[in-house]
Amino acid sequence: MTSDNRQIPRILISADRSSSGKTTISMGIMAALKAQGYVVQPFKVALDYIDPEYHTEIVGRRSRNLDGYLMEEEGVIDVFTHACNSEENDGKPADIAVIEGVRGLYEGLTADTDMGSTAQISKMLKCPVIMVINARSMTRSCAALIKGFASFDSDVNIAGVILNNVGSQRHADKAVTAIESTTGIPVIGVVYRNPDLDLWMRELGLIPIPEGRKTYDRFAERIRIIENTVRDSVDLEKLIQIANTAGPITPPAKSRFEERQPAAGEIPPKIGVAFDEAFNFYYPDNMDLLQAEGAEIELFSPLHDSKLPDVDALYIGGGTPEIFALELSLNTPMKEAIEEASAKGMPIFAESAGMNYLTKSMTIKTRDAPDVTFDMVGIFDCDTVYGSGKRIVTYTNGVFEKDTPIGKKGNKFIAHEFHHSILENISDDIEYTIDVTRGIGIKDKKDGMIVKNTIGTYIHYHGSSYTDFAKDFVESARKYHKYQSGK
Repeated sequence: MTSDNRQIPRILISADRSSSGKTTISMGIMAALKAQGYVVQPFKVALDYIDPEYHTEIVGRRSRNLDGYLMEEEGVIDVFTHACNSEENDGKPADIAVIEGVRGLYEGLTADTDMGSTAQISKMLKCPVIMVINARSMTRSCAALIKGFASFDSDVNIAGVILNNVGSQRHADKAVTAIESTTGIPVIGVVYRNPDLDLWMRELGLIPIPEGRKTYDRFAERIRIIENTVRDSVDLEKLIQIANTAGPITPPAKSRFEERQPAAGEIPPKIGVAFDEAFNFYYPDNMDLLQAEGAEIELFSPLHDSKLPDVDALYIGGGTPEIFALELSLNTPMKEAIEEASAKGMPIFAESAGMNYLTKSMTIKTRDAPDVTFDMVGIFDCDTVYGSGKRIVTYTNGVFEKDTPIGKKGNKFIAHEFHHSILENISDDIEYTIDVTRGIGIKDKKDGMIVKNTIGTYIHYHGSSYTDFAKDFVESARKYHKYQSGK
């Protein structure tokens, strides 16, 4: 990683609302820039796992999340500069950053501030904005929309427009003329209506990349179509010119990603991270922060492996285990290995879907077929149900009431919940470790089920926001390693 304070050209892709096509356009722009030889660093506004997977697939650098509610401005800039300066698969720092927004430009936590919005990130990073407009059935109204967005907050720099879902050349000419003559903001791209630009969706959004590769024959082809279409439809030279107008930002004097100096003779603890088609929702910054605290990361697969790697802790993150419930249930050696590790007191952090995997069973409800139930690991004395219709998407605040592998008593955090399962038949003997002050939790504003040294939670943590996460988890792994080795 480099440590210079160079100013990285950057652009933020936003829209007036969800489903305008900003994810597709962002992916195409990233691919086109990479094809021209640029080292592209992708980002996603707000906490989302799936869109960043697509960014990563396209450019070969891990996409990062930027959230103005969870992170203070210094934290946002720290994540941004750390990612851009990191030398990833290409061995170079980034030449340009492309940030995909979330929902509409000004949608955030409250109605009277920009907290948690794409607009807030654009101001923190002094980043010009390209607006993607779904122009279906609109021409002159596009100009009114852009003019309103541009005048709503003078600190937000809307520097260009891309029209999406355009029906014809005549449609495009009228909309472009209306926007440019009325607002003075250039239209730098016109993308015509094309069903081949659509991606496979489910209730959580896009199909995750690892699953999509295995499930859909034309998955890679569809992504190539998007790349080619956007490359041919957007004026990349103009986009790069706009990216170079981004204002100066100053990285923090001390980055949270700065590596901790190990004590003399200290052996790095190893953390096993579940990663496969079923479990793949992780924030790259969490991995970087765990490594900065001195841990080594080893990947394993609850789907395909029959045993655990030789590690000192386990991190089983989010994902879509309900799609692979049969396969997970049939992998008895892995289930037994995890249960044995828990019984020995190994620190295990099971996040959302990872927690569901560690319950006694997983039931899948569908409208068109009888319920189907599969045996799971069984560490937590309760059952998981998918398909109940319950869906939680919210920011979460909380405090640890007891010491756990990921937080000490009294630690406070801001995080988020994103789950569409419920827990049933919860034992009265279940012990909770987290008091939820904002959000839902598992039951009665309680979360963080714990058995020995295994904690399961519906709460998703980002280590740049909840800064005790990496420190405490690595410390727990280090203590377990010393206990196991008798030192």
